[in-house]
Amino acid sequence: MIKRIAPSQIPNEPGSYQFKDGDGRVIYVGKATSLRNRLASYFQPIRNLHPRTAAMVSEAESVEWIVVNNEVEALILEHNLIQRFHPRFNVRMSDDKSYPFLAITSDHQWPRAGIMRGQRKKGARYYGPYPHQAAIREILDLILRTFPVRTCSDSQFGRHERLGKPCLLYHIGRCSGPCIGAVTPEHYNKLVSDMGRFLKGDTKEFVTKAKEEMVRAAGELNFEQAAQIRDRLALIEKAIEKQQMVGGESFNADVFGLFQDEIEAAVQIFFVRKGRVVGRKGILVDKVEDLETGPLLGQVLERYYSETPLDIPLEVIVPALPPDTRILERWLEGLRGSAVHIKVVSRGEKRALMETVENNAAIEFKRNRMSRATDHNARARALRSLSEELGLSVSLLRIECYDMSHLQGSNYVGSMVVMEDGMLKKSDYRRFKVNVGHNDDYAAMYEVLLRRLSSLVQFEAGPDHAGMAKRFSYPPSLIVVDGGKGQLGMAERALADSGYRGQVALISLAKQFEEVYVPGQAEPVRIPRGSDALYLLQQLRDEAHRFAITYHRGLRSKSMTVSVLESVEGIGPARLKRLLRQYGSVKRLRAASVEELEGIGWLPSSVGRNLYDALHAISRQG
Repeated sequence: MIKRIAPSQIPNEPGSYQFKDGDGRVIYVGKATSLRNRLASYFQPIRNLHPRTAAMVSEAESVEWIVVNNEVEALILEHNLIQRFHPRFNVRMSDDKSYPFLAITSDHQWPRAGIMRGQRKKGARYYGPYPHQAAIREILDLILRTFPVRTCSDSQFGRHERLGKPCLLYHIGRCSGPCIGAVTPEHYNKLVSDMGRFLKGDTKEFVTKAKEEMVRAAGELNFEQAAQIRDRLALIEKAIEKQQMVGGESFNADVFGLFQDEIEAAVQIFFVRKGRVVGRKGILVDKVEDLETGPLLGQVLERYYSETPLDIPLEVIVPALPPDTRILERWLEGLRGSAVHIKVVSRGEKRALMETVENNAAIEFKRNRMSRATDHNARARALRSLSEELGLSVSLLRIECYDMSHLQGSNYVGSMVVMEDGMLKKSDYRRFKVNVGHNDDYAAMYEVLLRRLSSLVQFEAGPDHAGMAKRFSYPPSLIVVDGGKGQLGMAERALADSGYRGQVALISLAKQFEEVYVPGQAEPVRIPRGSDALYLLQQLRDEAHRFAITYHRGLRSKSMTVSVLESVEGIGPARLKRLLRQYGSVKRLRAASVEELEGIGWLPSSVGRNLYDALHAISRQG
């Protein structure tokens, strides 16, 4: 437990503080207007602290701080440190699903519109997010009829530009044809600008303009043109209907709704521009830290606005004000370039909208809870049973399982799969290319485990110099290796050589009789057949085997494909390298049409045809 620090030794300036455990790992990061006053609140009788805070203080061995110039810098520093160290006692947040955005690139001579997910990419303006891909495709299809901006990839654009022939989208009126010079750069840029304004909710101007053009065309007896404008107007109005109207045209806000219990929360955000809901997003929160509604929302705002690809509106509406509202407003003003107001609403249309958002948060909370509840009890029972069968005193928070795969005793690859709280965590899976001799399973297992544990040693020695070790920053509670006593012996040796002997529990699971071997015991541990504990181990072992086999097959397929392609007449190593650089992968190269491959400017058309035939001969064999 951390020792009390005299207040006189702590600076009275703003800054961020970090509690560390006995191994020097950061377990909690916070910020304060006065470091002295904030840290003093932790140095009181342990019985007076909230249970979660008490657990953190009990585990902490030291505290460090960084002084900054003002509260806004403290907020930014806190967020950066949390993203860097992922402390276990800080609130953890994750998107409840990956919502799609509609994005328009701004770093192309001819900008393109498309659907994007995940982190923001440079050189693009984002709109949305939308609830699902079907909704965004419908919106995109509607607005392309009015704003025919290109949606093709750069490689497709280049191919049609070289051919001097447009694609089907041009012929059906969904593209203005910049690839063939059918539109001037000035007119095209106006289309892009108008599309962006429309997606932001600035729709009134387009409706008014279309109606005026329709009346003028009819007055000039140009009824065919008037009918075309009428049809375009109907499409504009249909697209507008997809955006729910919630307020006046001057209403621009992000509206946050929250539903929670003592351990977790669901947050919904509705994006309102020009009085219309143009998108929504959900965040799930694991309340590791003891926080009331206001402070919790403060952390949500920090996380969301540090990562959002969207513009920041004038108003941010929340159900409760964070304690550092003014600091957050100053930070957001710096990001937006003008004033931002964080407020609570109590009546009128805005209050009704807030209730709608909160209702959506409650629905998402219950949906997520139900999906987890269906298997939570079984997982908890399995983990508890496994600990008892193995005689372990530690909680099995993280289990890692390793397997090897090879082809006729060579070309070894290894897999690591991870289970946290009884659930497979695919984002932490890792694959290894192994450099060992012919038919040496033991050496392969030793190399993989030593590389993984050495990375953990590097990270604990200094995260700034660990490189790839950041991916392995959390030590496992239990390591499972696929095999018998030989693989177990190699795993023991890797633990000893890396300095982790006695610190991490270790077992091996033999396939033949589902026997579990434990270091120091000659006889295997007999876990009852059909038990939750054995099923959990089998699930892990089978997943590790599947992951290793999939990786090995992928490498083998890629190697065979490259070998066959190099034998194509006219394709040497230099041309193959250039092709893979242009297309990015063999998979994308295989997806190209024969016309596209024949149309590659620097490759003879006959060679392109041979390449297409070879690629699809491989596909038929596979």
